Amino acid sequence: MTEAAISDHGLIGDLQTAALVSTDGSVDWYCCPRFDSPSVFGALLDDEKGGHFRIRPHADYDSRQLYLPDTAVLITRFTTESGMGEVVDFMPPAGKVATANHRLVRMVRCVRGEMTFDFDIAPRFDYGRKAHRTEMTRNGVVFSTDTQTLTLHVVREPGDELLAKVRIDENDLHVSVALKAGDVRGVVLESAAEGPPREIRVAEFQQMHDETVRHWRNWLHRSTYKGRWREVLQRSAITLKLMTYAPSGGLVAAPTTGLPEQVGGERNWDYRYTWVRDASFSVYALLRLGFLEESAQFSQWLRDRADERVGGEGGPLNIMYRVDGSSDLKEESLDHWSGYRGSRPVRIGNGAADQLQLDIYGEALDSIFFADRRGLEVGHRGWVAVRELLNWLTEHWDQPEEGIWETRGGRKDFTYGRLMSWVAFDRGIRMAAVHGRPASLMRWTEARDAIYEQIMEKGWNPESRAFVQHYGSDTLDSSLLRMSSVGFISPYDPMWASTLRAMEDQLVTDSLVYRYNPEASPDGLRGSEGTFSLCSFMFVDALARAGRLEDARLAFEKMLTYANHVGLFSEEIALSGEQIGNFPQAFTHLALIDAAITLDEALDRGRPALMGD
Repeated sequence: MTEAAISDHGLIGDLQTAALVSTDGSVDWYCCPRFDSPSVFGALLDDEKGGHFRIRPHADYDSRQLYLPDTAVLITRFTTESGMGEVVDFMPPAGKVATANHRLVRMVRCVRGEMTFDFDIAPRFDYGRKAHRTEMTRNGVVFSTDTQTLTLHVVREPGDELLAKVRIDENDLHVSVALKAGDVRGVVLESAAEGPPREIRVAEFQQMHDETVRHWRNWLHRSTYKGRWREVLQRSAITLKLMTYAPSGGLVAAPTTGLPEQVGGERNWDYRYTWVRDASFSVYALLRLGFLEESAQFSQWLRDRADERVGGEGGPLNIMYRVDGSSDLKEESLDHWSGYRGSRPVRIGNGAADQLQLDIYGEALDSIFFADRRGLEVGHRGWVAVRELLNWLTEHWDQPEEGIWETRGGRKDFTYGRLMSWVAFDRGIRMAAVHGRPASLMRWTEARDAIYEQIMEKGWNPESRAFVQHYGSDTLDSSLLRMSSVGFISPYDPMWASTLRAMEDQLVTDSLVYRYNPEASPDGLRGSEGTFSLCSFMFVDALARAGRLEDARLAFEKMLTYANHVGLFSEEIALSGEQIGNFPQAFTHLALIDAAITLDEALDRGRPALMGD
């Protein structure tokens, strides 16, 4: 069997966890009961030891995959010489109360002719580190360890017993089912089920499907976006919602871990956590789409983290947290797994959690400020937390840090960290003035102005005629594409125009943008990486704001060609054009939304968008 590529997958989920389903009908990644729980299916990272749940035709086949329009219901269509069939995958929403009970529903139907489907269910609990027991009953199967159970309920009508051939091999289940046109069967895999396997009738099965479809369409209907790229943005919005942990409002950076930034390399990080930075961007992007409830919940998540002040060496905020807001992210390697196409180590946990990254304070304050302007006003408790963050930042902004990209090559005076510290003070000052809130305005204003002067003096390299990654260097960094969007510099300023041209010369290749050059700025890791799709969409935004609308539109349309077959983006694009890095990546879809709306509005006006438009 050929190993599925990262991009050969669609995403389904229930707003507490998610699964990746390949175009050959295999669930190759599924963590349960939460995004950041150990996997039970992990073939994406080790096809032999990771575990899988495959449903596919017994005969040779071709396959295609699509989403049911305006939903998170995934359809994998198979054609053989004898007929056509479909596997319809979805997870009914689990609600806003944390639970261990989740249902992965796999509906199988023969559309034309005849088709025999093979089911292969091989769970590997705790990343394949725990052996399991398998118990078969009349109505299904129970896979269990001492701490976790997966119950497989069979969907059938009375008299269907002869359709299936079943065998158990080394505690894995193998089933063969022969169907003819019009037949609908399938299974429901349920975690922490209250009782034994039960027979599910087709009508109940269909009801689960219809209720899930209705849920997603009702949710999507709240979007206010009517622009040029409506279908693309709707798919990005659904993808972001799928990566949201409903009980807390936290958004995971991606539902995966260990997918490489370079195939065969060591940049294989765990992204199943909520970054302050990503959550902040999500408030901004989803508010622009009209999703007020999600934006309010993300804002509350941010304020709770600020109020807790449980940060370590990096200040009152950690850069990332688990989806429930806890901060234990000890990093370790799964040495028994081979990794995606041999990319090792496969890491779980994230040792960068305690890094000092000063930019997160600016991103948090910028999103709170934006939400405040859109009617989600900061209350007293939230303002106290904001004020304490800014008072801390007045004493700590002027120091070396690890920077936005979580490099492990030592602390530096990163320009982007200073830029976002400026944003933090600027937004705090504005909110205090608008609402008449108590604040150390003199200290904040002095800090804001000092940062501005420092960036103009030390962040600008007169030889390169560009703002640079860190003070005293000539290395460029595409994170600084945000300088004009946050209002630090006019998009028409000659210093900004020359910076943009320098980035085009050194970091941009046919619309694709590198974060930075690791050879010019060593980050403590071996190997290289692909272009970073977040930065590619930030480049579109910057071009639009600078009035280069034709360039911006062409770059945006080119970027859309790198999406996979169902509109999903991973973290990076390799030189070959394949998607690499964790998948799908929230940051990329957030930046896509921002770039599209900025470009849309600029095209409508015939002029660039200004800060705050």
